[in-house]
Amino acid sequence: MKKFNVTVNGKSYAVEVEEVGAGQGGFTYAPVQQSPAVQAPATAPQISPAVATPAPKAAPAPSGPVSGELLTAPMPGTILDIKVTEGQTVKAGDIVLILEAMKMENEIVSPKDGVVNKIHASKSSTVSTGDPLVTIG
Repeated sequence: MKKFNVTVNGKSYAVEVEEVGAGQGGFTYAPVQQSPAVQAPATAPQISPAVATPAPKAAPAPSGPVSGELLTAPMPGTILDIKVTEGQTVKAGDIVLILEAMKMENEIVSPKDGVVNKIHASKSSTVSTGDPLVTIG
């Protein structure tokens, strides 16, 4: 077995490769010295301007203080549908909105009984982890 460090998309992996038929096939290789701890490079890979995509728009920030429990995005994604309206009464477990992440539709549910005080996100908006979605009082 030969040990190599392989970097894929800026992340380093330590791999072991079994050599089969040494000297056959006309290939050559140069082993990379194995370090005790494989770490990702300190700098991020550079993206050419032609490939770069614009940053997605974040959900609007909360405007002013709103009382109640703030329901935040558990993962980054896009708001597909908002199932409640401001002032609507919800029970714990009711679906509040649908968040698409990694091509899957995730139902975001109310953590408690209460009234929807404020909806912070809008349909088709992109949210990051921790962004405010709904305040339930």
